[in-house]
Amino acid sequence: MKEIIRDNKKYVKSVIKKLTGSENDDIEQEVYIKAWQNMPKYEEMGKFKQWICTLTANVCRDYFRSKSFKKTSKEVADDNLEEIYQEASTPEDKISSRQRQKIILKAVDDLPKIYREVIILFEFEEYPMEKIAKKLKIPEGTVKSRLSNARKILSKNLSFLKGYKYE
Repeated sequence: MKEIIRDNKKYVKSVIKKLTGSENDDIEQEVYIKAWQNMPKYEEMGKFKQWICTLTANVCRDYFRSKSFKKTSKEVADDNLEEIYQEASTPEDKISSRQRQKIILKAVDDLPKIYREVIILFEFEEYPMEKIAKKLKIPEGTVKSRLSNARKILSKNLSFLKGYKYE
């Protein structure tokens, strides 16, 4: 197990930072526990790096569904973010990077399942369109359509982060 941690630590940390916006040792530890528990299920059909990165993304998703994350997200949402934006002078002043990431991740989590799974696979896990289509067992055109619709919904729901209202 020490070898797995040593060989994959930078990938695991990178995925966690990309998805959560910060380094999170608790999530990292959970990834290694789940990797150890699921090693018998691992089939050498693909690269181990891809498997552990997918496992890391899944652990991050579980974290976003957890009570502790939802409590934190609610606190951020309750701060009346639009007022913060209107009073700040520059976009950088308007909201901290960490708050921004939490808001974006919450917006992704709030998407309908058909859009959420496509946007996560494409934007966060960096799957190509054809691989997403194969994984979800839908045509590639449907993947493109769902991705487009997900982006439109996110654009509308997050328009206040851009400094203007969606019309």
